[in-house]
Amino acid sequence: MRLTVRDIQKMKTAGERIAMLTAYDATSAYLAEAAGAPMLLVGDSLGMVVQGHQSTIPVTLEHVIYHSAIVTRVTQRSLIVGDMPFMTYKTSVEQAMDNAARLMQEAGVQAVKLEGGEYIAPTIHQLVQAGIPVMAHIGLTPQSVNQFGGFRVQGKDRDTARHLLDDAQAIQEAGAFAVVLELVPTQLAHEITERLHIPTIGIGAGPQCSGEVQVFHDLLGLYPSFGPRHSKTYADAGKLIRDALTQYVDEVKANTFPAPENSSTMSEQVLADVLANGAADRASD
Repeated sequence: MRLTVRDIQKMKTAGERIAMLTAYDATSAYLAEAAGAPMLLVGDSLGMVVQGHQSTIPVTLEHVIYHSAIVTRVTQRSLIVGDMPFMTYKTSVEQAMDNAARLMQEAGVQAVKLEGGEYIAPTIHQLVQAGIPVMAHIGLTPQSVNQFGGFRVQGKDRDTARHLLDDAQAIQEAGAFAVVLELVPTQLAHEITERLHIPTIGIGAGPQCSGEVQVFHDLLGLYPSFGPRHSKTYADAGKLIRDALTQYVDEVKANTFPAPENSSTMSEQVLADVLANGAADRASD
């Protein structure tokens, strides 16, 4: 049976840290759920780690629906959250309602995530009232990377710190069941976590949030040339995979793979009969 937003809230209330992972396909979803992650995020980060873009902005709703449907199909317990991509919820409340409904109906996610604070609170309220659980996202919001001038820590000065405190309170009052705090100073993230009764899920926000979310590929070292400070490489899977594939290519070139144990055989008499019959058929033509 799948976990619900109530289960996630119970974890916060009990002081149980919440480990969230991204997932984009059957393999990552299966492995992340098997590891015990209570929540999986089908993030628009797929634009960077799956599609090869430099940001999340090119990701479309159809992309997230496609990947979310895969993740929900192969999982049974984890709560699945689908990201609302760039400009799929900011034009109007009606636009947000329609697109969030598509994510839930077509992909089967149990909640949606959208970026923004106080200004997006009315949209969050309407979605929640319509029965759509919402995870909010404040701090560094990747869909606004062009406005921020890069992936920079947010909330280090008085004005932006106060703004984030107001954002956090507003989205909680709007009905969000949790909020992602991305690239927020540890002290400020701690203060927000203390003020809110909903879970805070950090990424680059220190250890005092209610939980943490990380990108699947970062944890496994699948992109060794890119290592964000807020992440940790738990296994150098990228090197392991590259070495294995290099060995495969070398063995094919050297004609040492496939070997007899990787191949099938047939009766020499059967083959001789087939070839003889084939020759007779061609002769009769």
